[in-house]
Amino acid sequence: MTELTIETFQPHAGSTFVLHEAALPPLELTLEAIDPLRRYIETSRPPFSLIFRCPDMQVLPQETYCLEHPALGEVSIFLVPVGRDASGVQYQAVFN
Repeated sequence: MTELTIETFQPHAGSTFVLHEAALPPLELTLEAIDPLRRYIETSRPPFSLIFRCPDMQVLPQETYCLEHPALGEVSIFLVPVGRDASGVQYQAVFN
């Protein structure tokens, strides 16, 4: 797959990605937010952030996970838990 950019994800806002982890059943994560980030230095792509929400209340550790999406196929993304409320756990991915 080519380099992941904000344009890669924008058409898929609100869609479901399935997280595959050997020790867990597949988990569905909804792509809730796609935000550009401030660019401090020249990089090959503008930085951006993704926020996913998982209705499962178990908080996964920050780690690179394989996410599967019907249009994007499998992508490996480093996810960090950033919040939990009554509707699930939020995870953030930052691309610099």
